[in-house]
Amino acid sequence: MVNLELHAFQAQMDPHFIFNSLNAIHHYILTTSTDMASLYLTRFSKLMRLMIANFNKEWISLEDDLEALELYIQLEQLRFEPQFAYRLHLSPDVIQQSTLVPPLIIQPYVQQAIWHRILQRPQKTGGQLEIFIGRDQDGLYIQVTDNGTRNELPPTSYTAAQLSRNVAIAAERLHIMSEKYHMQASIAEQDLFDETARANGNRVTIKMRHITSRQLLAG
Repeated sequence: MVNLELHAFQAQMDPHFIFNSLNAIHHYILTTSTDMASLYLTRFSKLMRLMIANFNKEWISLEDDLEALELYIQLEQLRFEPQFAYRLHLSPDVIQQSTLVPPLIIQPYVQQAIWHRILQRPQKTGGQLEIFIGRDQDGLYIQVTDNGTRNELPPTSYTAAQLSRNVAIAAERLHIMSEKYHMQASIAEQDLFDETARANGNRVTIKMRHITSRQLLAG
């Protein structure tokens, strides 16, 4: 588990992502867009701090996990705007401050949706990314939905290999946590179609037992 946590941390600290982020900050500085450079740098440094603080924890609050997730999406959005917009919706019956989740699980699937699918759309505008988190009795589910294509990146490319590795690490960590804490966790992927049966998106659904800080302390 410790080895997987280290690999998950290394996956999130992807040199490709870090280089691109720093390069974007450098671009904003050179183009005298100091406000954008400041915004980008603030979000980047905050994301790095959260990653370092959370990587070796088994559980963090959903609130902390979503904060890091949104920072990541916003950094990618700053680079690729107006190629996609995102929406994060939390069901009212999910209390993010007391709901616990394993860290480093959701982001790889969001990263995959952005890079594998949304950015591969022939159109360079109109991409949509939606993250929905809800309850189903004693279960918690997270849905990552996009309107991207299924045009896969070349399997030999660095981005494709890195994304596949990140997703595999997240799935393995969730499996181990599920075995240890009886979370009944699962991950399912599905293609989405419009009314004419034409493919128009993808969805990943992560399900697990809803666990709160009170339950963890009691059990």
